[in-house]
Amino acid sequence: MSSNKQLVALSLSDVNAMASIASDLGYPLSESSLQGCFGPLYRVSGLYVDKQLLGFSICQQIIDEVTLMDICVAPQFQGQGIGAWLLKHMYDEAKAASAVVIMLEVKASNHGARHLYQKLGFIETGIRANYYQTPAGREDAILMDWQVSV
Repeated sequence: MSSNKQLVALSLSDVNAMASIASDLGYPLSESSLQGCFGPLYRVSGLYVDKQLLGFSICQQIIDEVTLMDICVAPQFQGQGIGAWLLKHMYDEAKAASAVVIMLEVKASNHGARHLYQKLGFIETGIRANYYQTPAGREDAILMDWQVSV
């Protein structure tokens, strides 16, 4: 990967590239749903390398709680630390904004993401049974929290 990396706040002009990454991953994130993530409570960040968006994160902060809404890394760039980089950036922004916790939910079967989250400091806090509809039926969501140090 080129050393010409830029982690930037994304804007509506990035929605097409974001939707393309989500589509490549099989995620149901339409351009219109992504456009709704650019309100005042949201932070949308992305990693560009040589003018190509490789991944992005969307979080929402309400008072002192941040929720990771989505994080996506283009399939051909997974396993290169981009997800961890985006999450660490989100943590730093949450801390600067006086958040005390970052929360998320993840499919129980998404072992790679769960491992990354745990490696960074997220802990499992609960389960939403049968939360996700999948082609094979229903799947649990694992709830996780990452305490933001003061």
